[in-house]
Amino acid sequence: MLYFLHHFTDFSIVFNIFRYITFRSAGASITAFFLCLWLGPPCIAWLKKFRAVTDQERAYAESIHEHFKHKKEIPMMGGILIVASVVASTLLWGNLQNRFVWMMIFVMLWFGLVGFFDDWLKMRSKSSNGLSSLTKILGQILMGFAIGVYLYLDPHFDKWLYMPLLKKGVVYLGLFFIPFVILVLTGTSNALNLTDGLDGLAIGCTMFATTTFALITYVTGHADFAQYLAIPFVPEAGEVTVFCAALAGASAGFLWFNSYPAEVFMGDTGSLSLGGALGAIAVLTKKEIVLIIVGGIFVWEAISVILQVLSFKLTKKRIFLMSPFHHHLQRKGWAESKITVRLWIIAFVLAIIGLSTLKVR
Repeated sequence: MLYFLHHFTDFSIVFNIFRYITFRSAGASITAFFLCLWLGPPCIAWLKKFRAVTDQERAYAESIHEHFKHKKEIPMMGGILIVASVVASTLLWGNLQNRFVWMMIFVMLWFGLVGFFDDWLKMRSKSSNGLSSLTKILGQILMGFAIGVYLYLDPHFDKWLYMPLLKKGVVYLGLFFIPFVILVLTGTSNALNLTDGLDGLAIGCTMFATTTFALITYVTGHADFAQYLAIPFVPEAGEVTVFCAALAGASAGFLWFNSYPAEVFMGDTGSLSLGGALGAIAVLTKKEIVLIIVGGIFVWEAISVILQVLSFKLTKKRIFLMSPFHHHLQRKGWAESKITVRLWIIAFVLAIIGLSTLKVR
């Protein structure tokens, strides 16, 4: 919205600053951060009023119930705060003529809506039972399919899969581009959902990932930088930087309330919307493989669950004391805050490694 103020440069050259993605990205990040801080207390109070809590105890997970017994009254569905802050900030600072901006907004709202219904059912039943797994995954697949088809039908959008450290695409996906997009969006959203098990863990890792992708989207959408770095140039991707910055700012703002000891949980409303958004960003910038590096914590948490399930089904033995991996560390006696901070450190290192792949060709 504020982007259009640059048309008033005839009145003052000051308005020209609204043309620059860097300025508007900074504005979006700060706006989303302070929106979270401002809306946080009334949002938490509202969630408490409506008893937006759920039973943290899960079947076959009795060994960690003691870690959650003091969290039974903490409201969930705090993802509403994240989604509202990001969308409002993006609408304020983004170029609303850019289709990628609207795609990101729709993706976040849709995945957030799927998560909201899941949280709502859990709240009503006062249990950990929300939407069925099939319903939830179908909701995610539907948006992935819509984005995949839309981009596939665009003759100007690149359908190649790029690998870090290589200058050219290695695999032309063709029609397989559509299921690939579905895989990226659903995989990322569910991986982030699995990571959301400790105070501040998922949102802190998200903050590192989105900050990294804010830089990636900017250089991807800048012709000179893309040519210099020998990466695919996606003209409209630059404006996604504003969305990424808003996401990073909102993550920092939500962390204010979600850090240990948490005052609110993001719930599936937050984890699915954040994961879906990250997946869509990677697809639009042609950095799907880089996302695996930058979001390495999310990937490992998901892999730990897959390995645990396969091992138990095939051998009746467990690899980890419990999955996802952060619960394994809890069972080993690590303090919750120590697990969170150490995984943040790893997420930071992975973000640096992900950024370094842009230059090394």
